[in-house]
Amino acid sequence: MRSLRSAQTLAFRSLRSVRPLHGAVPPAAAAGARSCASLVPPPRLPPPSSRVVPPGVAGAVSFSLTFATLAAAEAKAKERPPTDLLPQNVVLYQYQACPFCNKVRAFLDYHDIPYKIVEVNPLSKKEIKWSDYKKVPILTVDGEQLVDSSDIINILQRRIRPDDDLTNEDEAKWRRWVDEHLVHILSPNIYRTTSEALESFDYISKHGNFSFTERFAVKYAGAAAMYMVSKKLKKKYNITDERASLYEAANTWVEALDGRDFLGGSKPNLADLAVFGVLRPIRYLRSGKDMVENTKIGDWYQRMEDAVGEPSRIQE
Repeated sequence: MRSLRSAQTLAFRSLRSVRPLHGAVPPAAAAGARSCASLVPPPRLPPPSSRVVPPGVAGAVSFSLTFATLAAAEAKAKERPPTDLLPQNVVLYQYQACPFCNKVRAFLDYHDIPYKIVEVNPLSKKEIKWSDYKKVPILTVDGEQLVDSSDIINILQRRIRPDDDLTNEDEAKWRRWVDEHLVHILSPNIYRTTSEALESFDYISKHGNFSFTERFAVKYAGAAAMYMVSKKLKKKYNITDERASLYEAANTWVEALDGRDFLGGSKPNLADLAVFGVLRPIRYLRSGKDMVENTKIGDWYQRMEDAVGEPSRIQE
């Protein structure tokens, strides 16, 4: 397995770097850092003759370092299904900024399932004219059409983890919260102002196989349409302050974690992936930056980014 080979490689490198000296930094601590280690000078060392470390101590340090490295690598390893259960010929029809599409992508990326993307023009929808279902996401697996983000994930989960139980009540409750509450807060925030709407659609227009004319239409016509839609959604869901509602939802999720790294404990579960997925398209837009700066969700989001890792999308 790739995760095991990666862990073994990391462990081998850490052992090569072990020195029986003061000031050694455990790999687990180094791996968790996002910036340079402390620049405080190390303590003055005694003469070489007095710095001999007994072999037993050095062996214990080496074992601890190896174990910590393996544990850190395993915690960040993707959960790829067995080869015989790995879905084949997976194609996702999506909008780049659609939270439901991103929810499916988070599941595929975390489980390291290779997939292709077809970016759908949100105005013409010409890329899905072949389907009777006129919404996204649409996922095809070996030609079979799957629709509705939660149904897609349930079906894939049963295929790749046939022995897992999908009836965890806490996990199911928070997945419903994502679909019935969190996603309805996003559009009023993403398209809160005309400039924020243009920011979002500028991103969308650059991530599809669109002509210059289509990109122009998608950016400006799409932004204008969604700006108006967001106002209707704001009224429909009784949202008086877009940002306050977003911050409240983010803090509600952090409280649900109850001090755990993930709702699933040491590893993300389907609820973690759902929340991460729907927040991913806003994270680096103005609304997402405001959310991280004004709530405590940033640490969890960073852990999720590390756990989900690089996209498993097949570049064409």
